Amino acid sequence: MYILPSMFTAANIAAGYYAITQSLQGSALEPHHFDYAALAIGFAIPFDALDGRIARMTNTTSEFGRELDSLADVITFGVAPSILAFTWGFRMLPAGMDPTLREKLVQFGAFVCFLFLLCGASRLARFNISHDPVPKNPGRPGRKYFVGMPIPAAAGVVAAIIHGFGGIPVFNWWLAVTWIILVGLIGFLMISTWRFWSGKEINLSARQPFRWIILLGLLIYALVFFSRELLLLMALAYMFSGIIARLAYSWQRHRRSAHTQPLTTSSGTSN
Repeated sequence: MYILPSMFTAANIAAGYYAITQSLQGSALEPHHFDYAALAIGFAIPFDALDGRIARMTNTTSEFGRELDSLADVITFGVAPSILAFTWGFRMLPAGMDPTLREKLVQFGAFVCFLFLLCGASRLARFNISHDPVPKNPGRPGRKYFVGMPIPAAAGVVAAIIHGFGGIPVFNWWLAVTWIILVGLIGFLMISTWRFWSGKEINLSARQPFRWIILLGLLIYALVFFSRELLLLMALAYMFSGIIARLAYSWQRHRRSAHTQPLTTSSGTSN
């Protein structure tokens, strides 16, 4: 029983390794390799979610399993997407463009992709040492949130965008600049202290899981026939949900302080 969750972790590592090899084989003439790499990262996400759940359900959690899972996440959701983001977004820029501009984009793109990896590793390290962390913008009482964007979700955004393009690499400078900004934003969201939905309130062991079976069947059907559009929509919606939650919290705080200030001023005047 103890080897069962580790098998899912091993599948997670295998998917990451496959994604790295496919990223290195991709080119403008063979963009399907980039698409395969993105799909491999996407398939690794449920493996990562299941190993921990299975360990808890079978009461087989261990220090070895936790360390292996953390190392697997660095490989599959840190190294693999950073290499994929670089090879897809910068290495395939056309040789016919301005050589100086191309060189600068490739160099800066490599640096930003490294920052993505560094932020992902830092996010995992913070998660491993944190006990019941509270986000900077707390949500509803009684609900659990991730502090910072989880590294599997960050890798999923990178993979969903590349899969949405069908693996066709970036082919002009302004798309490369947009990709630099987006990869940098994803890295920042991982090390931020903003709240992101954890989904831990979903109970898959309910006695009447009929509605979950229907929803899961519909989701699988949609993923099979509309994977590019649906995965891209899901990934971007999750990413921007954290940004919107942070902006909404800041707006509420500003609004409360604006209401409190006139009351304080009028109270001081009456005294």
